[in-house]
Amino acid sequence: QVQLVESGGGLVQAGDSLRLSCVASGRTFSMYAMGWFRQAPGKEREFLAGISQSGTNRVYVDSVKGRFTISRDNAKNTVALQMNSLKPEDTAVYYCAAAPWVRIRTTPDYWGQGTQVTVSS
Repeated sequence: QVQLVESGGGLVQAGDSLRLSCVASGRTFSMYAMGWFRQAPGKEREFLAGISQSGTNRVYVDSVKGRFTISRDNAKNTVALQMNSLKPEDTAVYYCAAAPWVRIRTTPDYWGQGTQVTVSS
């Protein structure tokens, strides 16, 4: 069992940066790939970024590539999402998730409760 708790969301202006963090409980954190998703009002939850168990491999959706960076610290059981050049269309609830690498984009095993990010124009 893995419990995930996100933090770092808030209200920012377009062009600003924000760093989201996710802390995982349990001693199995390093066994899971980690990912970040978001869900905007009226839209489906979408995958944004994933990082493999060791941190060697990273994958991003095209809409955030070059602006968002995912990282992890297995010693601290944390995964982060650095978001730069934020746009109003980035407004959403952001979730971290854990899964085997092959399923990190599609069907995570565990989800956090989400943190709201609002970008004003």
